[in-house]
Amino acid sequence: MSLLLLLWITCVPCVSTTPVLGPSERTQTGGSAAAAVASGLGEGQRLLSRAKRGWVWNQMFVLEEFSGPDPILVGRLHTDLDVGGRNIKYVLAGEGAGTIFAINELTGDIHAMKRLDREEKAEYTLTAQVVNADTDEPLEPPSEFIIKVQDINDNPPQFIEGPYRASVPEMSAVGTPVTRVTATDADDPVYGNSAKLIYSILEGQPYFSVDPNSGKFTTIKIALHGMDREMREEYLVVIQAKDMGGHSGGLSGTTTVTVTLTDINDNPPKFSKSLYEFTIPEDLPIGKMGGKVKANDRDIGDNAKSTYNIIEGDDQGMFEIITDSQTQEGILRLKKPLDYETRRAYTLKVEATNVRSEPGSGGPFRDTATVKIVVDDSDEPPIFSKPVYSLEVNENAPINTVIGMVAARDPDSTGSQVRYFIDRHTDMERQFNINADDGKITLAKPLDRETDMWHNITVTAMEVSKFSSLSAAAGGEGRPLDQISRAIVAIRVMDINDNAPEFANEYEAFLCENGKPGQVIQTVSAVDKDDPVQGHSFNYRLVPEIAKKFHLCVYVFSSLTDNSISVVAKHDAFRRQKQEMYFLPIIVTDNGNPPMSSTNTLTIRVCGCSSDGTVLSCNVEAYVLPIGLSMGALIAILACIILLLVIVVLFVTLRRHKNEPLIIKDDEDVRENIIRYDDEGGGEEDTEAFDIATLQNPDGINGYLPRKDIKPDLQFMPRAGQHSGPNGVDVDEFINVRLHEADNDPTAPPYDSIQIYGYEGRGSIAGSLSSLETASSDSDQNYDYLREWGPRFRRLGELYSVGESDRET
Repeated sequence: MSLLLLLWITCVPCVSTTPVLGPSERTQTGGSAAAAVASGLGEGQRLLSRAKRGWVWNQMFVLEEFSGPDPILVGRLHTDLDVGGRNIKYVLAGEGAGTIFAINELTGDIHAMKRLDREEKAEYTLTAQVVNADTDEPLEPPSEFIIKVQDINDNPPQFIEGPYRASVPEMSAVGTPVTRVTATDADDPVYGNSAKLIYSILEGQPYFSVDPNSGKFTTIKIALHGMDREMREEYLVVIQAKDMGGHSGGLSGTTTVTVTLTDINDNPPKFSKSLYEFTIPEDLPIGKMGGKVKANDRDIGDNAKSTYNIIEGDDQGMFEIITDSQTQEGILRLKKPLDYETRRAYTLKVEATNVRSEPGSGGPFRDTATVKIVVDDSDEPPIFSKPVYSLEVNENAPINTVIGMVAARDPDSTGSQVRYFIDRHTDMERQFNINADDGKITLAKPLDRETDMWHNITVTAMEVSKFSSLSAAAGGEGRPLDQISRAIVAIRVMDINDNAPEFANEYEAFLCENGKPGQVIQTVSAVDKDDPVQGHSFNYRLVPEIAKKFHLCVYVFSSLTDNSISVVAKHDAFRRQKQEMYFLPIIVTDNGNPPMSSTNTLTIRVCGCSSDGTVLSCNVEAYVLPIGLSMGALIAILACIILLLVIVVLFVTLRRHKNEPLIIKDDEDVRENIIRYDDEGGGEEDTEAFDIATLQNPDGINGYLPRKDIKPDLQFMPRAGQHSGPNGVDVDEFINVRLHEADNDPTAPPYDSIQIYGYEGRGSIAGSLSSLETASSDSDQNYDYLREWGPRFRRLGELYSVGESDRET
């Protein structure tokens, strides 16, 4: 292997080398000459042993950011093949070859073509090789080496995360850490002191301090005791980091740290005044605000929140104080109504207490203040003696009966007179009146307990001085609402015996005609709309003339509290043939004072019953048949009737189907079937209009013939005419009726319009299919042979003969 010799330009000024045999010398049989070495071999002495080729170089160095007018010589490559006259050249390849680094092909000198930055790339790996200058054929294998960029102090320290914001509680102890800041230097930390940083505070003393020799980062600490947020809340600290160990010539970088002191509860609440005075009207509604107090706190957030309490002067619980969460004010509210005539002033002691307390502070901070409340006299509405009055009145009491009285007074010191009114919205039927001066309630209409048992009305009261309009008697219109008092009056209508008892249901009783005497016909009960205190008790009796046939007995159910009676038959002589239904009047009387009675009718039907009392039939028609006729006889009679009906039906059917006389067929009797083609006929109206049966029907002469294609707007009533019988039909009268209908037909077209009559459509393009069309003209047809076909075709022959005679004429 050949040897490449590297000369260090920057580090090694002189290098001793030992000559090494080249490739051409290895082919000589006499060996190779040995190089003279510094170990003491004399000049001309030869080392006849074979030496192994080896590298005597490692790396090259180039200083970063170094620049000059000419390219910088980095180093030189040399091989033992490079002896005078050899045609070789050096080739450089790898990172930056040809762009950053260039080599002299003849001398092997390597130059840097541009200024290098170690922070961009610290080293470059390249490959050197010796090739034939003419053929570019490699003369030895390529050799790899490294060029390192040597660092200089060209980068200042930087605070990547800055600027910083930090917070620390106020009143923190000295040495309390605030935050940590970090600076970085892009220079090589291994080579020299280019990356060795020293920290210092440029602004922020004497409040804060840092450790100068902390390395990559440092911690800001509290350096002054008693830093109060209420005095100063925010501090700006400027931190510097300098490389080269802080020595002169080093580069530096700065950042800012904004330190905010957070609040602690170190200030008590303080009322702005020691005495608060409020004037409250005595008619202030309950729950409304009477005044506000506020205790200021220099703290912020939750540390400034306070609660308010009344600690003295409110023995009766007239007031309460709450805290407004938004403004931190104490809202004084009324809990009970005030009365100027009873008490005119109140003196309260209010306390404000912090919600939160700091540990070790001895409890929450608090402050007190005095609140003086003066009650202002107001014009109050009248006050009723009771909010609800309960009165009673008998039903059907006479008009102007006094039901009761309400009372109200003026609570003011003036003691004005009060007037009373009924709110007519609660007495729409105006059943009650009230005396405006004394509050007596009287009856305006009779009352019925069975219609309404309770009446609830509202009575209003106001001072006479406030009554300014006569329209106020209509129910309070025109009066100030805040000067009106209201009270509810509940009037109960007491019951009197004014309703007679009556049957509870509509009863329909049945009586077995073959029943025994004493049979129960019906059990009935009565009801009464009245409501006596002692309960209902009814007395039942019959009309005296009916008592001869029926009698009553009281039948009391053990599970019921009211009385029921049973109607019992006295004898067994009831027959449906004599009387099918009986109407039994029963008089029912109650136990009221005075007693009331009514007559109720019980309908009793006489029915046929089985032996066990089950009703079978209640119709009297079942007894029309003769007595003693058995069921077998009835069936026989019914069978005979059916047989007679069958015979009659058969006879009628046979009469309708008579046999026609036989026609003797003659050998000369030539017959053909006459086929009728294109039979279009008339429409439904034409067919019915010219039906001969219609002309012979006397009932249809004067009738109106309706059109089936339209619905006329007017209907013509048939006129009553004299029927002349089937054979004497008056055709003239028939034609006149039809003419009258045609003249008054609302659907008929106008007189001067074009009308089409008997229109049957266009002709058919198919033509006739009859074989009779073979003749060229009608004159060629001879119908005389029709007369020879026999009696059945005689009429046909006469018709065609007539047609020919007509054509001749």
